[in-house]
Amino acid sequence: MLLLIQYTLMFASVLSLVALGGCYSEHSGVINLGLEGIMVMGALGGAMAMQFLGNAPAIVTIFVVMLAAVAVGMIYSCLLGFASIQFNADQTLVGTAMNMLATAAATIIARSFNTMKDPNNVSNTLQYIKQKRAFLVYFGRFEFNWFMVVAVVLLIVGYIVLYKTRFGLRLMACGENPQAADAVSINVYKMRWAGVLISGFLGGLGGIVYITAGVSEWKFEVGVAGFGFLALAVMIFGQWKPQYIALTALMFGFFRALSNVYTGIPFLKALNLDSKVYNMMPYIISLIVLAFTSKNSAAPKAEGIPYDKSTR
Repeated sequence: MLLLIQYTLMFASVLSLVALGGCYSEHSGVINLGLEGIMVMGALGGAMAMQFLGNAPAIVTIFVVMLAAVAVGMIYSCLLGFASIQFNADQTLVGTAMNMLATAAATIIARSFNTMKDPNNVSNTLQYIKQKRAFLVYFGRFEFNWFMVVAVVLLIVGYIVLYKTRFGLRLMACGENPQAADAVSINVYKMRWAGVLISGFLGGLGGIVYITAGVSEWKFEVGVAGFGFLALAVMIFGQWKPQYIALTALMFGFFRALSNVYTGIPFLKALNLDSKVYNMMPYIISLIVLAFTSKNSAAPKAEGIPYDKSTR
């Protein structure tokens, strides 16, 4: 049971961070379907940073790895920004292309990185066995990860920023009625860029949290196993609100955690189901939940619609 709680909190941390990133982007009016790709690139940046750190102090490792992950995530999110904000490209197509590109690019980069260190090593797997320990604190058998605290803090900050600050209210205005926002001198383009970059920040951070959850190496050709899309479901079911996103992430994180610990739960072990059933469970739940809740969706009214200043 303790292991179930541990994995639930870790997966919920990933989902809440990435879903919150999508929340910022969509509140600004830009649909970010590229969260999966941003997670992959953020994970790559953080994993490569750990390769260079060696035996650095824990606080340095935590800071540098987080910085590398969010920096790469933000840089990669610029593809969505340029295409959808500057050139009014279809946001759905751009996000899909970003997801396809990220896994391929990460695989090639990881393999090239390994080959540079050892010409005989053509693997696309990066290891971070020693470096990962910097993020962990043990309370008996419970493995506490500092990323859990980071997720909670950023969710609280997200609520305050969106609902209690001028920036947040302006951001949401651009996602609801950009023409009206522009009429009161809000720069819609800048606010949408801010939303996309913040989503890159949080998506990249979510990527490194995901690949360090329970494992000490990552094979980049597998991407992040659809967690970016699952985070989108969390965001939608959470009605684009940080407080509901947190609760939804816990629910989805619980179902995802079952695939890691079901053999230790007598009732589930007795069912003798294949592990793939438990792996599919959060995605099946997301389909069921969205089927019943999509009609009451509170999505920003102008999301996905390119803004043309001349139509004001």
